[in-house]
Amino acid sequence: PGVSRRAGLVEHVAELRRHLGTRREVERSVVLDELSVPSASVPADGEVRLHLVLESIFDGVVVSGRVEAPFVGECRRCLGPVQGVLDVDVREVFERSPTDGETWPLVGDDIDLEPVVREAVVLSLPLAPLCGEDCLGPAPEAYPATVEPDGDVAAEPARDPRWAALDELDL
Repeated sequence: PGVSRRAGLVEHVAELRRHLGTRREVERSVVLDELSVPSASVPADGEVRLHLVLESIFDGVVVSGRVEAPFVGECRRCLGPVQGVLDVDVREVFERSPTDGETWPLVGDDIDLEPVVREAVVLSLPLAPLCGEDCLGPAPEAYPATVEPDGDVAAEPARDPRWAALDELDL
């Protein structure tokens, strides 16, 4: 199977649902846009690979398997580039009367896998990626910290007048 660039991942399951317990494999690669969190994202041309099994159950279909997707981001310590591959387990139920937040809708004899895939990938993207467990942050010689004094270095900073009464205390 080639790479699909169409957004919809609708599977027709009429034949599958005619026989309880029947299974069908879905192996596909797609390119989906806008899969990101603030710290990481799937590249615009990144292939999301589906390795799923559809199985008919009473009044629905169970989708289980794995979704793989590449990701890129920025290391939270050194701000260098980070890349990797997500490998997410998926197990979802599609039914005619879905329970909000728990199951997905079975519309006629079709199930739309796109929302399931999107949710699985986005929820698995790292919120604070690291380029390596041993990352110490930016190299001090590459990013030297310099502080420029303002005017007279020996002058004491101005005191807040609200604290003046504390100067009177003898401890």
